[in-house]
Amino acid sequence: MVNRLSKRVGSLLLAIAAVFLIAVPSAQAFDNPDLLPEKYTTIIDLAKVLTDTQEAKLEGELAVLEEDTGWKLRVLTQYDRTPGRAIQEYWNLDAKSLLVVADSRGGNLLNFNVGGDYYKIFPRTFWIELQTRFGNQFYVRENGEDRAVLDSIASLDGCLRQGGCSVVPGLPQEQWIFTLISSVLGGVICGFAAHPRKPGGPIAWQWALMFSPLWGILFLAFGLGPVVTRTHEWLPISRNVIGFMVGALAAYLTYQFREEQPEGES
Repeated sequence: MVNRLSKRVGSLLLAIAAVFLIAVPSAQAFDNPDLLPEKYTTIIDLAKVLTDTQEAKLEGELAVLEEDTGWKLRVLTQYDRTPGRAIQEYWNLDAKSLLVVADSRGGNLLNFNVGGDYYKIFPRTFWIELQTRFGNQFYVRENGEDRAVLDSIASLDGCLRQGGCSVVPGLPQEQWIFTLISSVLGGVICGFAAHPRKPGGPIAWQWALMFSPLWGILFLAFGLGPVVTRTHEWLPISRNVIGFMVGALAAYLTYQFREEQPEGES
């Protein structure tokens, strides 16, 4: 019994020692300055996401942005190799620095190492929306990893030049469809609430106002709000307004038609 116990303890100690020996080199490898280029550059493309033309153009745009605004954007793409903490000293990352990391090993391609000063002009929800819009698997599959990186930086460039953004500019089609559905649903609720309580009676405005918090949230907060804050185009706004009106009219007329049916008809 004692021999068995001693063997188990010995096996456990050997396992712990093996884990420790494996963990020490990996921790040391996390800081790998050998992967850094000798010539200073604002883009380190270890995963070869960008073409030479794209990289040269983007490097020029980042230099112009830093010169015009003072904000520093740096781009790192990686896969199985990463410079780790050495990148911070190489680029001298500070409060006005933003590191865009593209790594396809995770569920989302993009990650952002945000300097403290950026939170003065961007809310924290901005970075979540930026990551989920351009770094999700569907966007990457349809547009490629290079476009995901370039499009996210283009959005950042525009926001930094105008002093910050509360939301990511641009309205994706799937998001606009959601706003349109919310607008139509809000119209349906408003139409049902406004129908006359007696046959041939006037429109029940008081009931429509009573239900205004419900259809108002659907139409204004979820229907028009995301569109107005992300684009200045009138077409999606007018479509959502028309959708609300059509939903309200359809619900109102449907109820009126049911009220006017003879009693013997179903």
